[in-house]
Amino acid sequence: MSKTVEQTVAFRAAPARLYDIYMDGRKHSAAIGGRAVVSRRVGGRFSAFGGMLEGRNLALVPGHLIVQTWRGKDWPKRELDSILILAFSRARGGGRIRLVHANVPDGRAARIRRGWRKYYWTPWKAYLRRAGR
Repeated sequence: MSKTVEQTVAFRAAPARLYDIYMDGRKHSAAIGGRAVVSRRVGGRFSAFGGMLEGRNLALVPGHLIVQTWRGKDWPKRELDSILILAFSRARGGGRIRLVHANVPDGRAARIRRGWRKYYWTPWKAYLRRAGR
């Protein structure tokens, strides 16, 4: 049985900037503290943490929406890719990201939920502070 992870995180940065951090491999790498490669085209591939996470862009609306297939390198081949949806919007004092991570294998959901906070949202906030928002 698969699970869905949902999170909403506010940042002191505009939605367009948040989108750009995710979609720019250099900025993405700096923000997470690990190597990331991200294509800016639909059908293009992405990877993060030196290939530990990988997938493909299914839909992109610059500044607003990213939809990707997503899987961990350690996932067995029999497990289907999960689907990651990141929606960027304005929020008081900056922007927010609404994450819906669907089709997450049941045994991995709690770890992935924690992982988004530990490996993305907390480091992103530190990156934005360092970069001067």
